Amino acid sequence: MVKKTTSEVEELVPGQKAIIASLVSYQTGSVVSRTIIHDKAGTVTLFSFDEGEGLSEHTAPYDALLHLLEGEAEVTIAGNRNLMEQGEAIILPAGKPHAVQALRKCKILLTMIRSK
Repeated sequence: MVKKTTSEVEELVPGQKAIIASLVSYQTGSVVSRTIIHDKAGTVTLFSFDEGEGLSEHTAPYDALLHLLEGEAEVTIAGNRNLMEQGEAIILPAGKPHAVQALRKCKILLTMIRSK
């Protein structure tokens, strides 16, 4: 039996560690998303953005934590631009318009908690 190393893990398995950014690949000219957890309490979604790609301005009914795992991105919240670098995080407040633009290829982990 061949054991996969942490960097070769294709999905998260409860109780097993993984390098989260390795669970989604870059695709030329695209934004790729992969849902890691989907539950009535919230979602955890991993994104990869090719350079120049993004998510247009939108709102969400719940707060979300955006954590930039790799690369650089511009995150705009209610008209305020935030230049984000690897390792940084920002809260996207519920009901506030926000958008994401990749300045370089980047990977983002987005955690949304649904509150009552």
